Order: sequence, then structure tokens, then C-alpha cells
Amino acid sequence: MERKLKNITLQQLEALVLLVENRSFSKAAKQMFMTQPSLTKHIRNLEEEVGSKVVDRKSRLLSPTTEGKVLYECGKRIFRLVDEAHDRLEREREAVSGNIWISASTIPATYILPSVLRAFLGEQKDIRVHIRMNDSEKTVGMVLDEEVEIGFVGMPVTHRKIHGEPLWRDELVLAVPSNHPWAGLPFVPLEDLIREPFIARERGSATRAIFEECLAARGEKGLSRFRVVCELGSSEAVKEAVLAGVGVSVLSVYAVGRELKEGTLATVPIRECPLERYFHLIYRQNREFMPYHRVFMDFLRKHELEPRNGGTEGKS
Repeated sequence: MERKLKNITLQQLEALVLLVENRSFSKAAKQMFMTQPSLTKHIRNLEEEVGSKVVDRKSRLLSPTTEGKVLYECGKRIFRLVDEAHDRLEREREAVSGNIWISASTIPATYILPSVLRAFLGEQKDIRVHIRMNDSEKTVGMVLDEEVEIGFVGMPVTHRKIHGEPLWRDELVLAVPSNHPWAGLPFVPLEDLIREPFIARERGSATRAIFEECLAARGEKGLSRFRVVCELGSSEAVKEAVLAGVGVSVLSVYAVGRELKEGTLATVPIRECPLERYFHLIYRQNREFMPYHRVFMDFLRKHELEPRNGGTEGKS
């Protein structure tokens, strides 16, 4: 069914409402911050859409016609609903409740955010957090494409449309099985590591990128000289492969904290390549956040993570 009066605008209805209440074109125009001819044009356009006069201009004081009275009453109800919508939107903007959409790289998503959320959601019952785990490269892309509102990555982001800030300090460690000949050594020379079966993270992983940057600073071309026996897509998979004796690998200390306590894995420094980084909070520049987003990010900036590996702290 075709909707009647579909071309009536809110401005035309407002002109009629104010005209009926003020009984004067000049007074109504003044309230609408427009000229009298402009208001008159709105009334004429309204009458053309209705197909009849809406005000009686012949009487000494302007008064609505029968059709005008109907539109006046409907207009009043419409503007009450508009005011109600405005009030409700304002309350929503001030409310600390809503949904937060996040993409996080493997280590924050798996080992950091669960404990952070436990503390945060214990304080904020009306905020819901949705986390998608991706590598750092994919997370940056999702933030740029506005598929998510906030991201957590294991490397600095220099894109001009991205705001990034360091949040949690991390150490990358060489993880070996506890019965490995290197367990307990003060360090391992890089040349020895190059000859050892090595398990690599996939390309796009910040863990791999940070390690390759360190190698490049020492003249190495990525992992080209390494005995890479496999590439795996998550820290959990790499860790399980190390535990199974497939090879050794570089992992975040957050990924191996439990195994270090249990004594199933050991870590040993790489003599030429000390590895440290920060996990970064990222979001699009000039993004307008709701109060609940700001509450969440303020909590992140203040929250202290539990030390890992005998001293790694989570705050800068």
C-alpha cells in the first residue's frame, strides 16, 4: 500500500505547529530562525502535499482549518516522540553500558585479556566485551576497516590513521623442553640456535616480526639460515610442539608462564639477541568513543598485570 503524505517534512510540521500556537507568521518565523517568506513557503508546500488549506488566513487571527487541526495534533505527538528519542539518546551516551568489539593478537587474546576482563567485568556488570583473535597484521586491518573498535597488537603501528600506545611490557624468550641440553645454560649463541630444529610462527605474527628485526640488526636475512622444521599459527601450537620435542622456538613469556612453574619448559637467553617489546592498544584516529569505551580503556591503562617468569611486569 502506498503511504500517503510521504513527502511531508518535520520542518513543515514544525512551521504549522508554531503558526497555530503563535497565530502569527512573523512570530512563528522568528522562533524557527527563518524569514517570514521561508515559513510561508513551508506552509504552502505542506498544503500542496495535503491537498487543502491548513490555516484560515481570512480571519483576523490565524486559525487552523479542520485538516490543519488534524496535522497540528499529529505534529505535536511527533515532536513529543522526537524529544523522547533525544532524551533517550542522551541517556545512552551517558550510560556506562554497551558492547565493545575487539581484535587482539594471540598473546593478549589468550594469556592477558582473560584475567584483565575478569577484573574489569567484576566492576562493570553492564558492559559486554567481544574479542576476536587474529595476528597483529590482521588486527591492524580490522581496526582500519572499522570491523572492530579497539585492537591489541605486539608491535608499534605507524599508520597515520591509527592511534597506538604501549600498554603491557613483554619478554620474548627461547623456550626449550626442560630436559633439553640447553636448559639451565646462561645463554645460547645465535650460531648454535641457527643449527637447532626451530619452530616458527606464521608470517603476520608480531612475535616473528620482532625476532626477525633482531636478526636483521645482526646481519641475518630473517630465518633463511635457520633449520625451520614447521610454521604454526598460534603460540599454543608452537608451545605444544616444543613440549613434544619437535624443536625450540621464541615465545612470549606470557605463553610459557604455566609451563615454567610446572617445570616442563625452560627458557634460555639468546646471547646476541635480547628480546623485549610492548603490546599496544590501537584504534582509529579521531574515533568517537562512548563512555563505556573510555571506562574500559582507562581501566586497561591503570590495571597491573601479574608478573610472569619471575619478574616480567605488565605496565610501563
